Amino acid sequence: MSIRNTPLVLGEYYHIFNRGNSKQKIFLDDEDRNRFLKILYLCNSAVSINFRDQIVRAKIDAWDFDKGDSIVFIGAWVLMPNHFHLYITANAEARLLQNSAISIFMQKVLTAYSKYFNAKYHRTGSLFEGKFKSVHVNKENQAKYLFSYIHLNPLRLINPKWKEEGIDDKMKALKFLESYKWSSYFDYLTIPRIESKIIDRSKFLNYFQTQKAFQKDIFDWIKIEER
Repeated sequence: MSIRNTPLVLGEYYHIFNRGNSKQKIFLDDEDRNRFLKILYLCNSAVSINFRDQIVRAKIDAWDFDKGDSIVFIGAWVLMPNHFHLYITANAEARLLQNSAISIFMQKVLTAYSKYFNAKYHRTGSLFEGKFKSVHVNKENQAKYLFSYIHLNPLRLINPKWKEEGIDDKMKALKFLESYKWSSYFDYLTIPRIESKIIDRSKFLNYFQTQKAFQKDIFDWIKIEER
C-alpha cells in the first residue's frame, strides 16, 4: 500500500476529492447521482453493507436502513459531472479504526460506486483517476473558504472560467445554485430533504449560524448584494 503525501490523522479535517479516469464523466444521469449519495450514506458505517442484497433485493429504502454509527463526519459535499468534493473528518469515537477511518470509508465508497457504474454501463477497468486526493484543512480561514468553494463549484457548469472572468448575470448564477440539488447547499439553506442525513454540521465549526449568514458568504464570493 502506498503512503499518502497527506497522512489522514484522527481528529483532523480534510478536503477529499477525486475525478473520473482520464477526466471522464462519472455521473451520467440522476440515477447515478442518487446512487452515489446513497452509497455515501450507507458506507459511512463500521459494518459492511451489500447494496444489492440488503437494499435493492430486500426492497428497503437506503435512507431508512439502520447502518449504525458513522465512522466519519461530512461537513459539505458536491457532485460534478466528472468529479466530487467532500469536507470530512474521522469519528474519534470509532477508535478501532484509529487513523484508517477516512481511508476505509473512501475505499468502500469508491469500490461500491465503481461496481455499480461498471455494471450499469457494461464497462471494465478503473473508473476513478487513482487514489482519492486529500488536503489537510488546518486553518480557520481555509475551512471557511472550503465551504464556499465546494458550494460554488456548480457555477463551473455555467462558465468554467467564472472566477477569472467574473459573472455577467449574477442573479442567474444565484438561481442556478438554488436549483442545483447535487450538493449540501440545500442543507445549509435549511431546506428539509432526506439527503441531509449525509452531513453532520455539529462536528464542524459553525461559521454560518443562520441561513442569512451562509447566503451572505456566498453572495460575497460572487459579488451579489444581499437581497
